[in-house]
Amino acid sequence: QVQLVESGGGLVQAGGSLRLSCAASGRTFSSTAMGWFRLAPGKEREFVAAINWTGGNLYYADSVKGRFTISRDNAKNMVSLQMNSLKPEDTAVYYCAGMKFGRSFERLSNFHLYDYWGQGTQVTVSS
Repeated sequence: QVQLVESGGGLVQAGGSLRLSCAASGRTFSSTAMGWFRLAPGKEREFVAAINWTGGNLYYADSVKGRFTISRDNAKNMVSLQMNSLKPEDTAVYYCAGMKFGRSFERLSNFHLYDYWGQGTQVTVSS
C-alpha cells in the first residue's frame, strides 16, 4: 500500500513556475510508477506526466512537453513536477498517482489503471 500527499500548489502569474511534490509512504514506492494528472472545472481528468519506477522512462502530454519535467527520488520516496512557462490553461487541481509496476505510455496515461491517488493540490495561473 502506498499513500500519497501532494504539496507545492499555489497562485502564479502566466510565464511563472511552480514545483509540485508528492511524498509517498510505503515500502513499495520503488516499484511503483508515478504519474501526475490534472482536473480543471468542466473538463475531464487529463494526463500530464509519468515516470517509471526506475526513473529511466519519462512520459508527457503534448500540452506540457518542453515546459514540465517529472522526476523522482526513490531514496526519499518523492516524485516532483517542475512546471515552467505556466499558462492560464494549466489551471487545475493536480493529482499525484501511483501504479504498481507501471510501464508504457499507453498504460501510464490511463488514469483508470492507477492504484493509488493523492488528495490533489490547486494550481492557479493568472493571465
